[in-house]
Amino acid sequence: MRKADHVVPRDENRLGTVQGHRDGFGFVIPDDGGEDIFLSEKEMSRVMHGDRVHVKVLGTDRRGRPEGQIVEVVVHANKLVIGRLLNENGVLIVAPEDKRIGHDILIPPKGQGIAKLGQVVSVEIIDYPDSYRQAVGRVVEVLGEIDDPGMEIEIAVRKYGVPHEFSAAAMKEAAALPDTVQQADLEGRVDLRDVPLVTIDGADARDFDDAVYAEPVMYGKSKAWRLIVAIADVSHYVKPGHPLDDDGLLRATSVYFPRRVIPMLPEKISNGLCSLNPGVDRLCMVCDSVVDNNGIVLAYQFYPAVMHSAQRFTYDIVWEILSNSKGPEAARFAEFRPLLMNLYSLYKILLSAREKRGAIEFETTETQIISNELGKIMRIEPRTRNDAHRLIEECMLTANVCAADFIEKNKHLGLYRVHGEPSEEKLVTLRQVLRTSGLSLGGGDKPKPRDFAKLIQEVKERPDANMLQSVVLRSMQQAMYQPDNEGHFGLAYPAYSHFTSPIRRYPDLLTHRVIKAILQKKPYVPVLPPKVPLNLTLPRKGKARQNAVDAKKSHTDAKTAAEKGTKLPKGANAALPIWGQLGVHCSSNERRADEASRDVEAWLKCYYMRDHLGQEYAGTVTSVASFGLFIQLENLFVEGMVHVTELGGDYFQYDEARQELRGERTGIRYRLGDRMHVLVSRVDLDARKIEFSLMKTVGAEPGNNFNRRSMVLETETGRPNKKAASKKSRPQSKTPQKPSGINTNAAKTAGNLGASQSKGKSNRKSGKAKPAGTGRIPGKAAGSKPPVRNTKARRK
Repeated sequence: MRKADHVVPRDENRLGTVQGHRDGFGFVIPDDGGEDIFLSEKEMSRVMHGDRVHVKVLGTDRRGRPEGQIVEVVVHANKLVIGRLLNENGVLIVAPEDKRIGHDILIPPKGQGIAKLGQVVSVEIIDYPDSYRQAVGRVVEVLGEIDDPGMEIEIAVRKYGVPHEFSAAAMKEAAALPDTVQQADLEGRVDLRDVPLVTIDGADARDFDDAVYAEPVMYGKSKAWRLIVAIADVSHYVKPGHPLDDDGLLRATSVYFPRRVIPMLPEKISNGLCSLNPGVDRLCMVCDSVVDNNGIVLAYQFYPAVMHSAQRFTYDIVWEILSNSKGPEAARFAEFRPLLMNLYSLYKILLSAREKRGAIEFETTETQIISNELGKIMRIEPRTRNDAHRLIEECMLTANVCAADFIEKNKHLGLYRVHGEPSEEKLVTLRQVLRTSGLSLGGGDKPKPRDFAKLIQEVKERPDANMLQSVVLRSMQQAMYQPDNEGHFGLAYPAYSHFTSPIRRYPDLLTHRVIKAILQKKPYVPVLPPKVPLNLTLPRKGKARQNAVDAKKSHTDAKTAAEKGTKLPKGANAALPIWGQLGVHCSSNERRADEASRDVEAWLKCYYMRDHLGQEYAGTVTSVASFGLFIQLENLFVEGMVHVTELGGDYFQYDEARQELRGERTGIRYRLGDRMHVLVSRVDLDARKIEFSLMKTVGAEPGNNFNRRSMVLETETGRPNKKAASKKSRPQSKTPQKPSGINTNAAKTAGNLGASQSKGKSNRKSGKAKPAGTGRIPGKAAGSKPPVRNTKARRK
């Protein structure tokens, strides 16, 4: 939560957006970017997550935060709510899947439609909640049963407001496009159809938006390399102001789920006309560059072209060819081997240049979900990265850097991909954690990327390398789009943009339009479609928050001026605020896509782990919080939590600097990187949470600042060493006993993990009515006070 730069007067009404919390309380995120205003459960009973409200600051709560009272609801954000139809004590309600909405929605007689109990439905809200009435709605869509294949995705796209259906106008425009490149499209384009450009993508890729080619050349009297990166020319077909562009802007990015993609553009474009499929002509925008043997770009040019992909390769096949010159794949693709070897030689040069400039590279383990025909997880596997992946990455980085440099040198506005340096606060925390591990970060108060790169190299061979890398990664800021170039800290580039994926990223499409405008010596000023709502959500803190504040203000000012008939400024003065709004919109939709994807993966993992209840696994502590330990199971690649109440009869203090929980009486410590043995004790599909119980632990060393804890592990493989227990219960001997003297404050902070909440949620999943006294108040008729979720969680 961001601290205010000034003291807010108590009686000042402020406009903002409600952000609900699953434990019943909430906050108002003010449009002016000041400190978030706390809302009690009583105040949250009058509003819903996402509502636009005027709030009055009454004072401060016991934690020193401004506490507010809702004055007026300006805009109700939730027209439709996704949830499950339940019967609680004879009253039909819909329990929202989005737990930030703390209101059950009353379904009156005849409002049920054809929906059956337990089904997932979409509800149109008829009456919104206030101090005396609960929300009332009617079922308008039945999505199906909670276990239906793909239901978790249907829930996620509605829960996070991801547009998943194209407008009729956009589909009509897409259908009218030709299936092949027309002769008229070739005017003014360079013909590269005789150049053997190839695509290299994953085996499951369906859209191919980049193709590459490399060859050795002489630049003056020096040896160098020519690198051609051809990118699908989406901007030729998607025109500003047209329905396809409106739908593309609304989405701003494709959203990737296991087994399904919500594309930014219709499949006729993304998988057809703009996909660089082999053996067909395709329009493209080209970054044609010359790179010397030190990895420095000596020259580059951009131009529109037509190409003919010579071959579609996968990463694995390319790596087999590169790593085994006498293997079957090398023989099969003998004619392409010289080209691939050229690309590989250039990659090694670019990699060396990357290391010299000090770019940060994390060796993290990516995973992929292997699903069955019903869309449920069969297993989770680590995703193997090889030099073929890195080869394409370096080629794309080169094209993106050239695009940013081209825009900057021509003094044209556009969107840069900006990654800021770590904040002072995060640097202090990082240095404290490193100090406890006998490490240090160079660079003083302003460390450079090469200082971080050097640190990553130092920890690479340590047994706690994954833990330390995760700590370093958390100290980094999140990259974002903005018109002001502030460089890319992680990649150690002075200027960086996104040019290489216009099929799936709207900022790349904008970059193509800017480059074309520069080539035509015409300025490009984007126009915001009035029918497309911008996502100007304020992040929690940092530069991105200030960008969103500025974007909201400029967007509001423009609307006010248009309503009053005031003449708007022209040229750069008018374009800069628009670019700022587009940057915030694209960044916000990118975060939304990530949240929706993570939500689906979390649901699938919870569903998968229901079959592993009662089983024991080895795992590693990946994160420490005041309320418990987050542990990733080895080989399963699933993360869950050991609550602080499971750690024994002691009061555990949370040390953020050391990232540990330490028992006051026993001195036992639980730290990042500790290996533990846990039992899968509970899975909560509603909350997307997996809970573990701590198993045998010996050799804990109280009071020792240097030695790590040692664990007795039944297995080092991460595989279960006993048969699964019943899903409805766990062994009595494994049931955690509530000790005296637990860290009560930390336990409260965890939120919604008590036995009463667990029992209530299990009843909810089965669709059964809850017995009286379990914490949830049954729905009441209009005119009575609305039910608010009962919680013992301490305010956060």
